[in-house]
Amino acid sequence: MSTVLKREINKRRTFAIISHPDAGKTTITEKLLLYGGAIQTAGAVKSKKTDRAARSDFMEMEQQRGISVSTAVMSFEYGGFAMNLLDTPGHNDFSEDTYRTLTAVDSVMMVIDSTKGVETQTRKLLDVCKIKKTPVITLMNKLDLEGMEPLDLIDNLEKELGVECVPMNWPIGKGREFKGVYDLRSGEVQFYLSHRQDRKNDVAVIDLYSDDAEMLVGEHEIAKLREEIDMVKALTPELDMARFNRGEITPVYFGSALNNFGVQTVLDAFSTIAPPPGPREAVSRVVEPNEEKFTGFVFKIQANMDRNHRDRMAFIRICSGVFNRGMTLRHVRTGKDSIVRNALTFLARNRNLVETAYPGDIIGIPNHGTIRIGDTFSEGEDVRITGVPSFAPELFRRARLRDPMKAKALGKGLAEVCEEGAAQLFRPLSGSDYIIGALGELQFQVIASRLMNEYRVDATFEGIPRNVCRWVIADDETKQEIIKRYERDLFFDGSQNLCILSDNLFRCNQIADKFPKAKLSKIMEIQ
Repeated sequence: MSTVLKREINKRRTFAIISHPDAGKTTITEKLLLYGGAIQTAGAVKSKKTDRAARSDFMEMEQQRGISVSTAVMSFEYGGFAMNLLDTPGHNDFSEDTYRTLTAVDSVMMVIDSTKGVETQTRKLLDVCKIKKTPVITLMNKLDLEGMEPLDLIDNLEKELGVECVPMNWPIGKGREFKGVYDLRSGEVQFYLSHRQDRKNDVAVIDLYSDDAEMLVGEHEIAKLREEIDMVKALTPELDMARFNRGEITPVYFGSALNNFGVQTVLDAFSTIAPPPGPREAVSRVVEPNEEKFTGFVFKIQANMDRNHRDRMAFIRICSGVFNRGMTLRHVRTGKDSIVRNALTFLARNRNLVETAYPGDIIGIPNHGTIRIGDTFSEGEDVRITGVPSFAPELFRRARLRDPMKAKALGKGLAEVCEEGAAQLFRPLSGSDYIIGALGELQFQVIASRLMNEYRVDATFEGIPRNVCRWVIADDETKQEIIKRYERDLFFDGSQNLCILSDNLFRCNQIADKFPKAKLSKIMEIQ
């Protein structure tokens, strides 16, 4: 391994932000970009008095609703580190996009709303992190609002998520009485002043049991703080880096992202304790980041990021080697080699041409309809990175056109939007319907909006009597036998995988009983 490659790998931190909707994730993203110098002004996503949309939310519906429904990729420099931040959808209807994004990161920031504690979506997302043993750093947000007691928040997180907490700082008061945080290791107090952007001078090192502490913090507050600190130190473990890297414990920080308090501390934590890019599983072997030759996999496809270009972009997580502009890469699934001259990095809508990129970096390459989520690119080796999943949808709708003359445009639009993975397109073995499968109702609204805005197609989605999806995993002979007997229940997904769409689970079980050689699966590894 070259010295340059080793240095560049160690500089990189590739992480995602996960949370329940409205926990403050997009606000935190903007503050991180501010500290990284990537933007100068953050948009207030919750304010109706401004027309500035969050910089990471580039789709029209996201800007109107103030929610993130697609993963945005942002790269910036901070403190000598190359940060690759993936801002994921918080809304449950778009969780599949988040699940796949978590395959492309080396660590995660988990944001908890301190007024509510652990919520449903956070629980689901952390389950994915635990399966992959992804290190997680936690931010308890909204300390400036009246919420749960800090000790109750820690207890709630441990009981709900099954992961041990290691508090790194501790709040002094909460809500209107929130005065700042006490660093449990350095003894520093960072004082809170609402709506102030620069807090560099609001720090003092104090002895909790000194007269100065009572004067700076307040007699009542310092007594409570002393009691809580003693309890925290007695009840919580030390930060064991081996356990942290296995996802067994999570460092916990407290702050208020909206008022820009505590976010830089968490960013510093990603610089100092989050891991650099690690190895990736492939079908035939493990791919190490320090290998000289390039490998990377596609975890996301986004259509029409720039309406002027009408483009589709495939996002590739680099796993090993060095990407150089103009190099030849092999698309492993198709076996075709091509010269890549126009790879890009992103900051929401802004794009920059990539000359060189390293393991951990995310690059985008134009997709002309041949690249799929889960595809591997290499520098000649027929290696396939594994672990990018597709999940069975729970809701199914048939697309209906208001103008029959737009049938071709409908097919093109649905294929391109569903390529991105937030929803899935199914076609029956017999018939010409377009069936969309999704995890929530909001996805159909987003698709209808995008069809109109990006493809000038006016379509609606109507319910169908199907609510169970299972992929058929079997040899070709068994598949043909199933097709002969159950053709009306069978569909092809967007990658031409055979699957069953049924109105009940009994039907699926019936087919499974008749064909024991076939496996009916709720999860398909994207091929």
